[in-house]
Amino acid sequence: MKQLNTLQSALFLTGGILMVIGAGCFVFMFAQQIVCWIYLLGALLFAAMQVNQAYEGQNPTIKRLKKIMTFADIFFVLAGLLMVDSANMWLRDSFSDPVTYFNLIYNKWVMLLLAAAILEMYSMHRIASELKKEEAKEDAEEKQEEASATDKE
Repeated sequence: MKQLNTLQSALFLTGGILMVIGAGCFVFMFAQQIVCWIYLLGALLFAAMQVNQAYEGQNPTIKRLKKIMTFADIFFVLAGLLMVDSANMWLRDSFSDPVTYFNLIYNKWVMLLLAAAILEMYSMHRIASELKKEEAKEDAEEKQEEASATDKE
């Protein structure tokens, strides 16, 4: 995995912290009109930095897991957009019946956030284990090459 530079790591961490603060404050109904935007900004920072962290290897499992992480990032951002709408109810006028709006849109950001968090945790832990396997395999191949080179001498 390509490592993020210092600035990118700081933005990634800041995005995660803003997401936690925004979601936590929104749930406890503290300045919902403001913290929804804080969450959305954090989600955008987090997603952008995570997409920048590319996988340069050939392992199809890790490539698949990176795609899952990208879906999780999209869900984080969509959850932020729905959170902003839950605070401001901008989409309410788009529906002819307010009950339909409440059934389809209002506070559905929670489900997207939960799905994104589950996908993120799953893929993060699986990528870590796959990278360890890949590293162990490379180490074993290097030792085997060293042993065969020593045998030839």
